[in-house]
Amino acid sequence: MEKSRFDTGLERLTSIDGEAGQKVIESLQDICPDLAKYTIEFPFGDIYARTGLDLKSREIATVAALTALGNCAPQLKVHLNAALNVGCSESEIKEVILQMAVYAGFPAALNGMFAFKDVLLERKS
Repeated sequence: MEKSRFDTGLERLTSIDGEAGQKVIESLQDICPDLAKYTIEFPFGDIYARTGLDLKSREIATVAALTALGNCAPQLKVHLNAALNVGCSESEIKEVILQMAVYAGFPAALNGMFAFKDVLLERKS
């Protein structure tokens, strides 16, 4: 039997983020379970499951995009953890965030770096 998009997505998300996928599902159950389902199915069941990029490259791109957006701290923190989980070094992540100062501005890069600082502190405790 072929896996559903949701099962594929949840498996992929769990392999990258540990419990983060389940927390997303649980946090949306009382208000919009469909949004939880779509968040698992499309990004992780469809896009992250593709073979064109490895997980490290996908997370570098995601960290860059979320940093550039500048208003996604919770999602950025999830993906900063994911980047570390799939093999990005601290210095690589710092360089990605620093690069965003050129293209997204200093406020976005500062917010991204502070989010990364929080992630590193949380991982040490």
